[in-house]
Amino acid sequence: MAIDAQGLEIQIGARTLLHPTNFHVTKGDKIGLVGRNGAGKTTLTRVITGETLPTAGTVRVSGKLGYLPQDTHAADPEQTALDRMMSARDIATIITRIRKAEKEMTDPDPSVMTKAMNRYDKAMQDFEKAGGYAAQSEAITMATSLGLPQDVMSQPLGTLSGGQRRRIELARILFSNADTLILDEPTNHLDADSIEWLRDYLKKYEGGFLVISHSVELLDEVVNKVWRLDAQRGMIDMYSLDYKSYLKQVEVDEERRRREREVAEKKAARLMQQGIRLHAKATKAVAAKNMRRRAENLLAETSEAQKQEKVADIRFPEPAPCGKTPIEAKDISKEYGDNLVFAGVDLAIDKGSRVVILGYNGAGKTTTLRLLAHLEQPDTGSVDYGHGCKIGYFAQEHDTLDLDRTVLENLQAVAPELTDTQARSILGSFLFSGDDAFKPARVLSGGEKTRLALATLVTSRANVLLLDEPTNNLDPASRDEILKAIAKYEGAIVLVTHDEGAVKALNPERVLIMPDGDEDLWNDSYLSLVAEE
Repeated sequence: MAIDAQGLEIQIGARTLLHPTNFHVTKGDKIGLVGRNGAGKTTLTRVITGETLPTAGTVRVSGKLGYLPQDTHAADPEQTALDRMMSARDIATIITRIRKAEKEMTDPDPSVMTKAMNRYDKAMQDFEKAGGYAAQSEAITMATSLGLPQDVMSQPLGTLSGGQRRRIELARILFSNADTLILDEPTNHLDADSIEWLRDYLKKYEGGFLVISHSVELLDEVVNKVWRLDAQRGMIDMYSLDYKSYLKQVEVDEERRRREREVAEKKAARLMQQGIRLHAKATKAVAAKNMRRRAENLLAETSEAQKQEKVADIRFPEPAPCGKTPIEAKDISKEYGDNLVFAGVDLAIDKGSRVVILGYNGAGKTTTLRLLAHLEQPDTGSVDYGHGCKIGYFAQEHDTLDLDRTVLENLQAVAPELTDTQARSILGSFLFSGDDAFKPARVLSGGEKTRLALATLVTSRANVLLLDEPTNNLDPASRDEILKAIAKYEGAIVLVTHDEGAVKALNPERVLIMPDGDEDLWNDSYLSLVAEE
């Protein structure tokens, strides 16, 4: 048994995410973990992997566990992509010896250099015996299958885009030869070809895995069980079904619960009426009390039909007045170390204009948004702001959030003029109610961080929105809300996305193709490039 949980209970503040539950994941179990944003899916994976302690119960993991979290900030920015991948296997310690010896071989002291050369020779022999070159080739092939050019493997992680780092982390986990996988939104930042490769990999994977994904296509193709974390009941409903069959069964179960509840309510009402009549007679007080208790127990024993789940009320702000051209970028370029990302790019963002940026991962899409937001400076050229320009920036890696601050503090940092009551009201519309406002941003799931980042935009009165993958980590209902907000917003929007639906909602006027910086009027022939980039 790879993962075995007994009596597992999870509470966050006064809220119970999971009542005491038993479950296990064994070889061949391909489980899709589903539930609305904020139900506790990510928290559950953190408990399973030992990142967070449960309120009660135990989780035992046997064999090697591979875990892909939603956030991938922890890796050393100086480490190369290939070394990061190789660290997932036992030969990582040998590679560390090789790197240390390489540095000491440049020491001016001849004795130090000679010893280092001897250690280097020995480490290289151990590396070859451990199948190091074959493993390197395997790692590079896997990364290439996930859409990473081979030259990326020699680059430090700190020079890569968020999408590239995410792909490296996914490739690393798959390369690890783990017995069991836990994958939290593995399709984020993947293009269509990479998603297809991942689906084929997971189909053939012989171990067990637990995957959280809002990609219906992925769940349809790879899972043989579905676990539904019900936020209202704090329970996991476990279905030994593929995803399509699960969806049909959920409808049947909800209808059955509704009918059972109706019958129970009718019986309870009759018992309560009898109890009222008996209570009128002094000699029947005990019998009346028993009648009422039976009615209450009857209702308690039947599950309520699933209530309509709340959806974040996402409305972008009415833009503040501004001049004709809020942002103009002239001849900008950016490089990281020896890696020239792009050069000679010009872009003017007019009042109310709608622009989509396309390009392969690593082409500089996110970097362009960061330059427009003045979060980074171009190496050449300039980014100038026009009269009244007010920017709202949504970062795909949630870089705009202070993870050490609470949800409420993050919102108030952006809009200090808000009273606590006003801020709590805005947070409530984004489904942060009660004690949720006092959670540190660090413990939020990817979907919750997305909602918080969007909430900060609502308070900004921005007249230019720079949106980097705004639909990532959102459940279908929340995604629909943000698409409506994009469509209705009256200010300018510059959008980076792999989501065709987001581009359709934007209805762009222009497209900027990176890294060449070619600009063109939008036409629907570009739509086929969105998911492929």
